[in-house]
Amino acid sequence: MGTKRHVLTDAKGVPLALKLTGANVHDSRMLEAVVDAVPPIRQCWGRPRKRPSGLHADKTYDHRRCRQALTRRRIQHRIARRGSESSQRLGRRRWVVERTLAWFARFRRLAIRYERRSDIHLAFSMLAAALVVRRFIERWFC
Repeated sequence: MGTKRHVLTDAKGVPLALKLTGANVHDSRMLEAVVDAVPPIRQCWGRPRKRPSGLHADKTYDHRRCRQALTRRRIQHRIARRGSESSQRLGRRRWVVERTLAWFARFRRLAIRYERRSDIHLAFSMLAAALVVRRFIERWFC
């Protein structure tokens, strides 16, 4: 039984949304669910924003439905094209997400899935995300 983490982060690597699926689910199928899972972003004035203004994604998300879903939500997207664009240009921003996934893998309980129940594994993943955010806050204030 394999599990895949779908994580949406900000530009610094702070996890904003997390979804878990089976390992056989394609990443592009979960794009809308992950984007919709982002909580409203507080600002100093005005209504809270519902979604981020921009999104960078790798070649996995190069599908018409992904582009249309982001356009419907008024999110500017930069998605690498399969077969034509080099992955090195997008890799400048992609390493942030890979680093965040590596931080999740540092938690031994998440490196190998021991739980049979998905709700317990989701709870441990959310706890790991909270600890990653806590580390960011500690570094920011200290």
